[in-house]
Amino acid sequence: MNIDKKFFTTLICLLTIVAIILASNAAIFKRAICVFAGRDRLVPIYRVQSDEKKIAISFDAAWGSDKTPKLLEILRKYNVKTTFFLVKMWMDKYPDMTKLIAKEGHEIGNHSATHPRMGSLSKQQIIEEIKSTHEKIKELTGQECKVFRPPFGDYSNTLIETANELGYYVIQWDVDSLDWKDLSASAIYSRVIKQVRPGSIVLFHNNGKNTPEALDPILKELTKRGYEIVPVSELLLKGDYYVDRNTGEMRKKE
Repeated sequence: MNIDKKFFTTLICLLTIVAIILASNAAIFKRAICVFAGRDRLVPIYRVQSDEKKIAISFDAAWGSDKTPKLLEILRKYNVKTTFFLVKMWMDKYPDMTKLIAKEGHEIGNHSATHPRMGSLSKQQIIEEIKSTHEKIKELTGQECKVFRPPFGDYSNTLIETANELGYYVIQWDVDSLDWKDLSASAIYSRVIKQVRPGSIVLFHNNGKNTPEALDPILKELTKRGYEIVPVSELLLKGDYYVDRNTGEMRKKE
């Protein structure tokens, strides 16, 4: 009986000490819990909070250009302006096409210089990738680019922080056409139409095998449904905002 009493007395003393430590270091423990739970993880913008039927369509360009004139023709047909995220090495190879895209009134986005996995790069490497591409865009089109899409959708806190410091918004997508997998035009159409909603950012590629064939009916249907299609930067919110870490939605601060 005496042993049990001594044991419980010691246990109560230990619990009291732990409680005192926890209380005096509440901020530290709260910070540790947040980090462990991933609440300090930064995320790019996948979509935008919107009460209007407004979306953005984007094209990534890292290889080939033979499908691009047809895409531009279709976009012109529906009087739609979009964002083309271009890699510097692609622009080096296709400077005239880069200029034509801009001349048609489309926004040029930064898609890196060499198309690496940006999430594994150092801050200095990220700066070099973004700045050299920024300068190439300005040289060929005169545009001061403000939207960046990491190749493969690969990112890190360092990437997002560095891009933000350079004046860039890091952009992903919430609707993936999967046109790079050479899906049929009807499959691409079905994916996009089923998933798109106000504030969506749709991902296509400039040289997807069936992208032009799918794009025309997609634009026809979206127009019929009353959607306004704008470049990515026009979809983004102005003023104070935050990016929901669970959904990647750019939202207004209350």
